[in-house]
Amino acid sequence: MATKEKTFKGVQKAAILLIALGPEKSSEIFKHLKEEEIEQLTLEIANTRSVSPKAKEEIMQEFYEICLAQQYIAEGGISYAKELLEKALGDDKAKDVIGRLTASLQVRPFEFVRKTDASQLLNFIQDEHSQTIALILSYLSPAQSAMILAALSPEKQADVAKRIAQMDRTSPDVIKDVENVLERKLSSLVTQDYTVVGGVDNIVEILNSVDRSTEKHIMETLEIEDTELAEEIRKKMFVFEDILSLDDRSIQRVLREVDNNDLAVALKGSGEEVQNVIFKNLSSRLATMIKEDMEYMGPVRLKDVEESQQKIVNIIRKLEDAAEIVISRGGGDEIIV
Repeated sequence: MATKEKTFKGVQKAAILLIALGPEKSSEIFKHLKEEEIEQLTLEIANTRSVSPKAKEEIMQEFYEICLAQQYIAEGGISYAKELLEKALGDDKAKDVIGRLTASLQVRPFEFVRKTDASQLLNFIQDEHSQTIALILSYLSPAQSAMILAALSPEKQADVAKRIAQMDRTSPDVIKDVENVLERKLSSLVTQDYTVVGGVDNIVEILNSVDRSTEKHIMETLEIEDTELAEEIRKKMFVFEDILSLDDRSIQRVLREVDNNDLAVALKGSGEEVQNVIFKNLSSRLATMIKEDMEYMGPVRLKDVEESQQKIVNIIRKLEDAAEIVISRGGGDEIIV
């Protein structure tokens, strides 16, 4: 009598997959996981005593099928993925894989407009209510949303930005209604399901991609209408790590304004790449001094690191406003040297 294979949970499957892939490949995967996920998987791997070759093979095959489906979805959406998977795996298997992925990936609404030209999409939505535009932009890529936001009338820009920042959850029925309207207008396929979108982080991504004049207008309007929201957005607009996007000349200009103690504390909590860029733009004597300060100051509170980094970010934004440095942006901010 054949022994029935054990049914594994998601985390068990992931642990078995990592075991099967071996330490070298697994360590690369770990680099992309959150700390709690690594801890959970490490514990599961440690508690996994033995797995049958058949179970291992089935899990590897399932992983391959999911990777294949994800690739197809990214290339052309659910319908495209289903069509290709049916050819590769057969009808039943394709439905099974797509069914599991739809639940686990939370396929985004308005996926059908993410590949639509932004100028074409603008023609369909620019006369819609600001809340409807905000909902649609929340699901698009920051680059797409930035282009559309910049092309809206000035009085509408800030209103839409504010609504995106304050958006939390939206009823699936409302999303579906808006999707259906756009479907009829664009004559495209509609994808289903929904995710939580909007919020401050979303509008920050968009504003970081628009041209400086659009961003300035929106922020100035928000500062009048909702000071707290404007301040929350401004704090996230350019983070310390974004100093990597500045050219050497701009970094050197910024560093002339920065207090050495603030620089040492800020770098204490930053990554190696940021540290290397900063040190490269300091004199060898000053770089050595900052490194020594970092070494001798010992542990530093996260709060102090964030405060020092924010001081430097404020200097960067002040210099940009004074046109002394240029932060590379979307929306036509090409740099001419």
